[in-house]
Amino acid sequence: MHEKERHRIILSAVQDRPVVTVQELVALTDSSEATIRRDIAQLHVQKKLRRVRGGAESTHPPQFVGLAGRPFSVNETINIAQKRAIAQKAVELCEDGDAIIINGGTTTFQMVHPLATKRCQVFTNSFPIAEHLLKNSKNTIMLSGGVIYREQNIILSPFDNDVTRNFYAKRMFMGAQGLGPLGLMEADPLLIQAEQKLIGQADELVVLVDSSKFNARSSLILCPLERISTVITDDGIPDSAAKMLEQADIELIVAPVSAAQRKATSSG
Repeated sequence: MHEKERHRIILSAVQDRPVVTVQELVALTDSSEATIRRDIAQLHVQKKLRRVRGGAESTHPPQFVGLAGRPFSVNETINIAQKRAIAQKAVELCEDGDAIIINGGTTTFQMVHPLATKRCQVFTNSFPIAEHLLKNSKNTIMLSGGVIYREQNIILSPFDNDVTRNFYAKRMFMGAQGLGPLGLMEADPLLIQAEQKLIGQADELVVLVDSSKFNARSSLILCPLERISTVITDDGIPDSAAKMLEQADIELIVAPVSAAQRKATSSG
């Protein structure tokens, strides 16, 4: 990851919560502790944040604490070629008339472009997914109710009696922070609470994760492997991860990503 991209993630993280630790920034940027400490020192000198013991804090602490994890605006620039290829494969599973749930996220957001040619019933908790499909497709759109979290661009409700319970889908498409032997992992308890409600409203759970997510870990488990029907990922998936999915009897769909696609998105 380039220095400029790391700095953007670090500054976004300190704006999102009062104090961010070095370890949290290591996980967010997939960088070494020494690199993160140098970045914090550099940004401290530039007066873009304050260096504190074991981490960093914003020079203007947030009034409203958001969800844990990288913001949507940062995540959508990472592994974009892989996400587009994965999303294309996901939409190939959809047929006109299908009732589907699309959970908010930057990989699932890439589904909106191929979905423009479909006529599905789409339930989503993602503001940008709903907006794009409303403007650029003939799909029927239903939004969940609740609080809009600006950083992640999703709508979450802590209440059981929301509109989620009134929609039942053939498939739910979702991403995750990580995927491992224990199941799908997420970073925030409120996210998990809302997503578990959505998962309960679908026959099949289709997980869209780029291959880097098989190495990512979180302390919170969203659902076990046996709840997942299908995993769609790119051709960088480790052999050990493919074997794990096979042993769990999960269908694996691999989306090839060409060198030209990677180059086009990295230079864009």
